[in-house]
This record gives sequence, structure tokens and C-alpha cells, in this order.
Amino acid sequence: MDTELTNTAGIVALAAAAVALAALVLAVALLVSLRRLRAHQRAVIGEQGEQDLVAHAAGLDESFRSLHAYVSELAERLNGRLSVAESRLDGSIAHCGLIRYDAYNEMSGRQSTSIALLDSSRSGVVLSSIHHRDQARLYAKQVSDGRGELQLSPEEEEAVRLALG
Repeated sequence: MDTELTNTAGIVALAAAAVALAALVLAVALLVSLRRLRAHQRAVIGEQGEQDLVAHAAGLDESFRSLHAYVSELAERLNGRLSVAESRLDGSIAHCGLIRYDAYNEMSGRQSTSIALLDSSRSGVVLSSIHHRDQARLYAKQVSDGRGELQLSPEEEEAVRLALG
């Protein structure tokens, strides 16, 4: 007695069912893989619904070029402002030296003072305040390139040397 599963038609039917089951499992696996791929694609392309990866890449390139131009222009403006700030700083006090002394040897506690205030080009001014018991005098002498335009006292020379030291 031939059963339906042992004859040729039955065997072909069982083989077809096995192939169909394998195809179904493969289709489900491919569907899961496709969903993951689309999720990753949405992460790259975005949610705008753009499906053309080349158009999206061209848009990104244009955005990067625009950003590069903006950053370059901003860097140029900052360099200009930095140049102005550096030129201002070159004229500010960069070196200073202070010396206290007793100008009249009266043992009055070194009340006289000379201070050198110089810029980055070693030019500026030396201020000397000479104190006596009942009076004080203030002297100012200009300094260019580390040398006084008028004769500097030894204390003023020391203040310049300390400033540049």
C-alpha cells in the first residue's frame, strides 16, 4: 500500500514544503536586515524623506563649503583685530623697575624713588621722586631704546637696568 508520502508526488510535495519553509525563514531574515539598514540610512540621510544619497552628499558638501567660508572670513576678521590689539600692546608698559634710596643721606628711611616704565621697544619714561625733610620734587626723563635722552642719575640708570633685566 502506497501512502501519499512515500510515492513520488508525496516526496516532491515534502521537498517543496521544505524549500518553501526555508524561503520563508530567509525572507523574514532579509526583512529584519532591511529594516536595520533603513534605520541606519535614516540616521545618515535624515528624516526628510530624502532617498537620494548622492543628493544628500552634495547638500552636505555645500554645507561644509559654506561653513569653511564662514570660518575663513571669521579668522580673517579675528587676525585683523589681533593685529590692532598687538600694536596697542606694543605701546603699553612692558618693563618696569623700581628702586628706593636715600637721596640726601639723611637716614630718612629711603624715601626717594625712581621708577622706569618702558614699552616693548625699551622706550618710555623714568620718574624720580626726591624727598627731603620739608619738600619733595618730581623729575621725569624720557628713555629711548634703553637710554635716557637726558643724563640719568645712577639710581635712574639702575631703575632702567632693573626694568630691562
